[in-house]
Amino acid sequence: MVTVTVKSRESSIHATAVIDPRAIVGAGCKIGPYCVIGPDVELGESCELISHVTVEGPSKVGSNNRFFPFSSIGLPPQDLSYQGEPTRLEIGDHNTIREFVTINRGTVKGGGLTRIGSHTLIMAYVHVAHDCFVGDHVLLANAATLGGHVTVEEWAQVGALCPVHQFVRIGAHSYIGGGTVVTKDVLPFSKCVTPRHVQTYGLNAVGLERRGFSRDRIQKIHHAFRVLLNSKLNTTQALEKLKSEGDPGEDVAMLLRFIEDSERGVIK
Repeated sequence: MVTVTVKSRESSIHATAVIDPRAIVGAGCKIGPYCVIGPDVELGESCELISHVTVEGPSKVGSNNRFFPFSSIGLPPQDLSYQGEPTRLEIGDHNTIREFVTINRGTVKGGGLTRIGSHTLIMAYVHVAHDCFVGDHVLLANAATLGGHVTVEEWAQVGALCPVHQFVRIGAHSYIGGGTVVTKDVLPFSKCVTPRHVQTYGLNAVGLERRGFSRDRIQKIHHAFRVLLNSKLNTTQALEKLKSEGDPGEDVAMLLRFIEDSERGVIK
């Protein structure tokens, strides 16, 4: 029996929806036909579950999120070590999660948390595995697959049908072309795609212009990419050269830190 309190006249819960009494549904939510909301789920204000959406907990979902039919949110991780521990999923605000998306909770060994930021577009058939962190304004295109423990930084775009290996980091403002198999960290600001093998094809200049990056910022990043990708220096030598040139600016400094912190190596 549904015992959820409808907190405003704009809220609506379809008669066929099944909502656990321990769930919290915020004001203004629209819960469509045949949706299932389990215990320990908290939905923020003005969320919409169109139909046939399943949300299990513990999961905390922010406000103004829209879930399309047959998405499965907050279900247990697909990890053989998982033994039913109460791990979590957290989702921010203003996200669009399309048909047949699966987002799993975390595992104890991975920190117990999967987290999705705000203002993301997660397109149909995307899978976000356990312990992934997806930043704000990220776009995951159709059937992109994130293995466990993947980090996708803000404004990154992952193309359709891209499998991303466990523990990979995808840098901010990067663009990954459709069908690319990603087995190493992807540099911030870069674009990469698979022809015969994965490699970086220079700066994601169009994307940076759309984000409002000034010409000076883009030129500094472009110079860093020329040193990293087009010089005859190896990665260590290229990093030393860029550091020796004085203040590179905040963007290039972030790029250099990203490379230095990489455990799997970066795509060049």
